[in-house]
Amino acid sequence: MRTEVRVVAGILRGRKIEFEVNPLMRPTPQRVREALFSILGVSFKGISFYDVFAGTGVNGFEAISRGASKTTFIERDFQLAQVIERYIKKFNVGALGHVVCTDAYRWAARWIPAKDSSIIFISPPFIDYKNQLEELFSMIRSFQEKVQPGSVVVVQTESEIPIGDLPDEAGAGWDIRKYGRNELQFWVKNDPNAPPAVSEPVNDDESPA
Repeated sequence: MRTEVRVVAGILRGRKIEFEVNPLMRPTPQRVREALFSILGVSFKGISFYDVFAGTGVNGFEAISRGASKTTFIERDFQLAQVIERYIKKFNVGALGHVVCTDAYRWAARWIPAKDSSIIFISPPFIDYKNQLEELFSMIRSFQEKVQPGSVVVVQTESEIPIGDLPDEAGAGWDIRKYGRNELQFWVKNDPNAPPAVSEPVNDDESPA
């Protein structure tokens, strides 16, 4: 079965991405995606965005649409990576988007951070929370150690999957927002000379639509 998702804002607003449904995929619901980028609340100019476990790539395309200087899609599944490549060409954003078809955990272990601030969005298959939780935590710690000040790490989780507390290498704490069963957890690497990269906390707890 095929379905589609659409970019909700920016220069690619309304553009659709069609893909084959995979039972292991969990595309970020549109209202959660809208909240994600609203909460980030930053100008994406000069920001490197990393869509880890990219799947459909819609979050990365949303970042491109909103002005990210460079977006990297990390996706292990060859067919999904090809879909992302196809839409990069279709949307004529080849200078802004780059696909890495590889295992996200191996990629993260070798990753060299950009010189500018980064936003790293991590949304693994739910099965990874059960079978690869330590690898996932190791990935998050690595990002926290490497990113430049002012960078943001975002993890999409689900309230029905207990994983405990996420790593917090610098003691910055996680800002948790809830949307029905979906949760977005934000971690910001502090920079005393920069304004906050995430907007002030608000009550986002909602019941499922």
